[in-house]
Amino acid sequence: MNRRRFVSQSTLALGAASLSSHQTTASAGAMSDRLKKAVKYTMVDQPDMSAKDKFVMLKELGYDGVELRTDHKDELKTFLKAVDQSGLPVHGTVNSSNPDLETAVKFSKDVGGDSVLYVARYDRKRPLMDSWNENKAIIQKGLAAAEKHEVKILVENVWAGFIISALDAERFNDEINHPWFGIYFDVGNNVRWGVPQHWIELLGDRIGKLDIKEWNEKLHSSEGLRSGFKSELGEGTINWPAVCESLRGIDFKGWATAEVPGGNRERLADIAARMDKILELS
Repeated sequence: MNRRRFVSQSTLALGAASLSSHQTTASAGAMSDRLKKAVKYTMVDQPDMSAKDKFVMLKELGYDGVELRTDHKDELKTFLKAVDQSGLPVHGTVNSSNPDLETAVKFSKDVGGDSVLYVARYDRKRPLMDSWNENKAIIQKGLAAAEKHEVKILVENVWAGFIISALDAERFNDEINHPWFGIYFDVGNNVRWGVPQHWIELLGDRIGKLDIKEWNEKLHSSEGLRSGFKSELGEGTINWPAVCESLRGIDFKGWATAEVPGGNRERLADIAARMDKILELS
């Protein structure tokens, strides 16, 4: 049995339901007690607001939490104060491809998070397995800190051309084979490489958290590759009912974080409402 299966996934897994326009066996709002809705802190475009006021606003808009970046580590006291005064938790940090996972893990723990999002780097000028083994080494080096602080390192599927199939993700995860490592599954990023619900079914409890963004295959085909991300949540071609059905099938409970263009209060309220619809939270 893999070592990762000895650790409960209850704080890192995710459940969701289908779009109201495509009803399945779940009723509206059925997953609201299991799914936690969040945004990236960098999506809040209100430069005149303090961190505390931003946190208060997000809580008022119905978000359950927020995700910081490791770059915010020098503002730890500011964010701890914001959490305390708003009641809105930080659920994790985004470390991107920074190889210093020990620092990222410590910051996530200090600010109240339980995960670090890591983007596996890919040097296209060198053999593929060089990047594969180097990323494994970076993650393995950070796992002692992850275990000590009980903060999971989660590698995300991105457009680097690396880990581009569910079988790649499964193999990468299982070669590391550690209870404090897993997959940060980005639903929108996935569509270029595969079918989100199929990845979910295969990866199962290897998936720790979700990033939520939309994809529109029609815009991708007619306007160019990155145009696929132009559609608002719920207006693209992702089969959200199938995604949610797969999430229910593996009994996810935990965080789903929007990663879309942000903005002011009105924009963030719209994102929250769209998340409620596609993930059937209300």
